[in-house]
Amino acid sequence: MRFSLPLLETRMPSRPDLGPKPHLGYTASLIDRAAHRRGEAAALAADPRAGAYVVGGEMIVARKRDGGGEPLFGLAEAQALAPARECVLLGFGDGVPQFGLGIGKEAAEALKARDDFLVTDLRSIAVQGLVAPEHLPPLAEAKALLAWHARHRFCSNCGALTNLTEGGWKRACPACKAEHFPRTDPVVIMLAVRGERCLLGRSARFASAMWSCLAGFVEPGENVEEAVRREVHEEAGITCGRVVYFASQPWPFPMSLMIGCHAEALTDDIKVDAAELEGARWFGREEVALMLLRRHPDGLGTPPPVAIAHHIIRAWVEGEAGDFG
Repeated sequence: MRFSLPLLETRMPSRPDLGPKPHLGYTASLIDRAAHRRGEAAALAADPRAGAYVVGGEMIVARKRDGGGEPLFGLAEAQALAPARECVLLGFGDGVPQFGLGIGKEAAEALKARDDFLVTDLRSIAVQGLVAPEHLPPLAEAKALLAWHARHRFCSNCGALTNLTEGGWKRACPACKAEHFPRTDPVVIMLAVRGERCLLGRSARFASAMWSCLAGFVEPGENVEEAVRREVHEEAGITCGRVVYFASQPWPFPMSLMIGCHAEALTDDIKVDAAELEGARWFGREEVALMLLRRHPDGLGTPPPVAIAHHIIRAWVEGEAGDFG
């Protein structure tokens, strides 16, 4: 499916100065996935230069470095930290094989108690900038792929225990010969726009005073535009018309692809689905600009720049979200 994003011919006269555009987290990977070499994973693991990222459930393990961490270990060094549940081939960085090593949660907690390791969740690492930006995409790849394996050890066809093959990019059933491949869940995340206002919502899971785009999983038999319209109507009672694609982002919590959009709102009256949202309301452009800048008088804010919601909202504030006027 291909989309295009029409840009406004002219910018808003009073466009707020939000500063330089931040980088979208977990994107722009430098890893060459080299799918044609996944069958060589065992031989590649013997390369003395091979590196590995260590993941224990939701936790990432890194060596402590000046206010942050270095998450890329030598593979042999990583394997010595704790018994590995899975070892998956992520690809090549500068021609060197790089792996994701999955260890148990208990092992990660044990390493956390040591003074020489930084062990924390990937969200905190990304938001706080605890590792160099080039590590975020392979960490997201490793975490998502290892999470898939943790949830798919048994054949969905016959129930037998499956075997990891192709460097972690397939599980094969020895009983019924079925093959299972890693999946990512498509999620639409959208900003409904009506004139000079946009619709933001609050989940009970959000940090205090944070408002964001609405979002939801794409259902079987549904395209992106239909999912956007359905989710906005289900969560906030707003009917939408035209939908414009903005950008996408891998989201390894546990293994989703966020598909960012702007949508033309056709109605005004909000009906919040309390099972999904704590609240939803219309915000004006100037108010949202203050939220992005963390200068809102009531302390309201938007998601951090690592999340695609921040970029979707900012594009609308800056007049780059398509003309729904």
